Amino acid sequence: MSAVAVEEENPLVAGLERLPVSPTTLVIFGATGDLARRKLLPALYNLAHEGALPERFHLVGVARREKAHEDYRSECEEAIKRFSRRTPDPDVLTRLLEHVRYVPGTFDDKLVYAHLQKTLDAFDEHVEAPLHRLFYLSTAPAFFPVIVSALGEHGLCRHEGAEVRVVVEKPFGTSLNEARALNRCVLDVFDESQVFRIDHYLGKETVQNLMAFRFANGMFEPLWNRNYIDQVQITAAEDIGIGTRAGYYDHAGALRDLIQNHMLQLLCHVAMEPPVSFTADEVRNEKVKVLQAIDPLTPEQVPEMAVRAQYGPGHSGGEDVPGYLQEEGIPRDSKTETYAALRLEVDNWRWAGVPFYLRTGKRLARQVTEIAVTLKPVPHLAFSEEGSLGVLPNQLIMTLQPNEGVSLRLGAKIPGTRMMIRPVHMEFLYGTSFLSQSPEAYERLITDAMRGDATLFTRDDEVEAQWRICDPVLSAWADDSTALPQYEAGSQGPVEASEIMRDGQSWRAI
Repeated sequence: MSAVAVEEENPLVAGLERLPVSPTTLVIFGATGDLARRKLLPALYNLAHEGALPERFHLVGVARREKAHEDYRSECEEAIKRFSRRTPDPDVLTRLLEHVRYVPGTFDDKLVYAHLQKTLDAFDEHVEAPLHRLFYLSTAPAFFPVIVSALGEHGLCRHEGAEVRVVVEKPFGTSLNEARALNRCVLDVFDESQVFRIDHYLGKETVQNLMAFRFANGMFEPLWNRNYIDQVQITAAEDIGIGTRAGYYDHAGALRDLIQNHMLQLLCHVAMEPPVSFTADEVRNEKVKVLQAIDPLTPEQVPEMAVRAQYGPGHSGGEDVPGYLQEEGIPRDSKTETYAALRLEVDNWRWAGVPFYLRTGKRLARQVTEIAVTLKPVPHLAFSEEGSLGVLPNQLIMTLQPNEGVSLRLGAKIPGTRMMIRPVHMEFLYGTSFLSQSPEAYERLITDAMRGDATLFTRDDEVEAQWRICDPVLSAWADDSTALPQYEAGSQGPVEASEIMRDGQSWRAI
């Protein structure tokens, strides 16, 4: 045999390739806004850098201010250079922005949509084929029904020979009634298969990897039930305040901002049954079943199972910081919560009796988003040597940010002649385990929307089921005239949060 050296494929990069995307024109409504500048445009550049955009890709920005195509192109270039996760390659950047077009005007102006129609048709004529169209609503929520209705009135919701899709950002309503009304508006114009309600948390690699850990590893799934799991804690803590978002945040609050969407989605990924196949509808069917198994809290249960609070003055990031009521743009009598915690129960065969704790807050000790699954303790504690740290229950901790990865806490013997036990951690980090940098969440989600894969997007019944859980809590809080608990900025949160914990259970340190 000939001794020809064969280069072996590195198993760590297997599967990192991108799936093909059909020729597409992407239209961003709110193209000059913060989300477009900080997230969408950098995501498009990084997709282009990796060859993940279709060869025929066109970008159209729609926003209120008058400006020339060249001016908008320059703004796109500046935003990408400032916010991209990698330093832009000039050639890639030039090719990406070569055909960028800008359509000025207000979202309720009929001339905007006539201008947009001509721009889209011109792209089709240039390539002599109908291009798929993806409309991205990167605007204030009040404009969602305005834009969707206008797209329907001008016939932009269908395109012969190509697919038309619409991406709707969060928040999808501020209550169950609003979410239902918005769903009716959107589905009057588009079919459900055309609608992509985005939740950027679902684009994070660790969230997707949760299903892989559960369903691709035989060691976890047999233990993933009420017989072995003691509790689940889902935390989304931030060390920053509200920044420049006073107008939005004081209207929304912590529960609407994070728990209603992101954190309930994380709960679904932890608790869902194995889908028959990993198609969009099968995965989302299982998530809806989880949400339907969570009984909404009654007014009597809310004080026992839900806590809210506001941050006061304190010390964070090495400096003194003001309290929420001292922030610019916040009413001095505001009762908006900057911290919210819930205890929920999934009332089905797998999870009956297991508490799911959800908490989120601003100005906490550090930034971290994690899911901690704590197993029940071993039945016999024979390791009681002096100096031993003791046997702590096993924990599986999935960290979404700042450092994506998974950690497993085990009990191990301390070296020496005596049987002393201390906890140790087995750790997997994306940054060191793979040769490819993890893509930003928006990169994955934009690609999936262009491909028509809705697996990581929420369906209409999911959205309504999430609001069905949160509405009673919000209503009870609105009717509560007592003063909100306060917690010091830079701390672990309000001491009242421990009141919703079951006996013997406590919050993980942030």
